[in-house]
Amino acid sequence: MKALNFFIRYRLPIGVLLLVGGLALTFTVGFWEAFTLFLLAVVCFVTHFMFGPMRLVQEAAEAGDIDGAMKLMNQVKFPKLLYKPIRSVYYFLQSNFAMQTNDFDKAEANIRQSLKAGSPMKEMEGMQYFQLGMIAAQKGDLKNASDNLKRALKIGLPDKENKAAALFALCNISASKRDFKSAKEYLRRAKECKPTTPQIVNEIRNMDKNLSRMPG
Repeated sequence: MKALNFFIRYRLPIGVLLLVGGLALTFTVGFWEAFTLFLLAVVCFVTHFMFGPMRLVQEAAEAGDIDGAMKLMNQVKFPKLLYKPIRSVYYFLQSNFAMQTNDFDKAEANIRQSLKAGSPMKEMEGMQYFQLGMIAAQKGDLKNASDNLKRALKIGLPDKENKAAALFALCNISASKRDFKSAKEYLRRAKECKPTTPQIVNEIRNMDKNLSRMPG
């Protein structure tokens, strides 16, 4: 595992060294003697530009090292060269990082690039529309927020926490429109997910108290 991570982190300079070694061997001995070095250099270059450091980014993000993950993401200079499923994940993560800094325009631009690149799995597509819906909600575009959140739920989300968050967001949107009947229905469905994330649990509890006093 450590050897693989080392290779991922340093495969570009390793590729350069192999290329230089191949050229030196070609001029001193011959091309065929250097062929293996050239082949390994090509493997380093191709994997660097097609896959990037996304494995390392994922590990850093899972460990809570967001700054480290962002630094690794910034090493990707040509994201359009990434293999499409990897590119989709790259832009999705960039959107997540932009959301954390409240840069909603950047977040939206990146999630749209992620959608354009396609989705490696159906649940990923659901998360893309969930993200787009949450961005629209933050920007006050309630119609697009509602449409994208409903689409995310229809496609499917990977776990009960995300499903509860989407349903609670729809509850909020309905409540802001004073459609308390729909708001209560979305809240009921959110509670049925039995989320455990403290923030979602508290928000559902507070909304339940507020809606209990409303007609519908």
